[in-house]
Amino acid sequence: MDRKEAIQALKTVRENSKKRNFTESIDIIINLKGLNLKKEDEKINIYIPLPHFRGKKAKVTALVGHALSTKAKEACDNFIMEEDFKSQKKPEIKRLAENTDFFIAQADIMPKVAAAFGRVLGPRGMMPNPKAGCVVPSTADLKALVERLQKLVKLETKGEQTIKARVGLASMKDEELIANIMEIYNYVLHYVPQELNNFKSIIIKSSMGEPVRVGEKVNKK
Repeated sequence: MDRKEAIQALKTVRENSKKRNFTESIDIIINLKGLNLKKEDEKINIYIPLPHFRGKKAKVTALVGHALSTKAKEACDNFIMEEDFKSQKKPEIKRLAENTDFFIAQADIMPKVAAAFGRVLGPRGMMPNPKAGCVVPSTADLKALVERLQKLVKLETKGEQTIKARVGLASMKDEELIANIMEIYNYVLHYVPQELNNFKSIIIKSSMGEPVRVGEKVNKK
């Protein structure tokens, strides 16, 4: 996929979109081939920072000790102190998970975080993840981390050779959306073992619209 093809696909998505009373997201779907997802080294489970905001504020909850309490209060949407871990009940943790995009944790208390939150957050794939930079030292700059998380996207093959990711909102500028799209494409291209030979198709779509396959013309509706 070259940049011109991505621009044309996004143009077609916009032309075919109906007027809505809400702002739609713009998504990329990368269909892959030739991967053996039974092999750990061929699965994809990575986080990458995008050049531009994805259009939706990421809510961040910090699980910290006193060393990071002030920074967590200033930078994060929610925070829970180490001494309050044991008092957190399962229903409360579930509600917290439903309203959190990223959990960050102070590294030196991770065993306590796992003991208190692991049973709920683990099956949801929401435990603080070092790959996303969410397990931090007690001297971490949480404000900078939260700002970085606003542009972070997870690329994952969930049991099938397909990656789906949000690249922004329809209200964003074309050049911002294209930059995010190309960043994801180029990263995956160089991540998979056979590069282009592992690509089956690339699709751009709005959240409620018809998918547009990059490189193919679609009739206007």
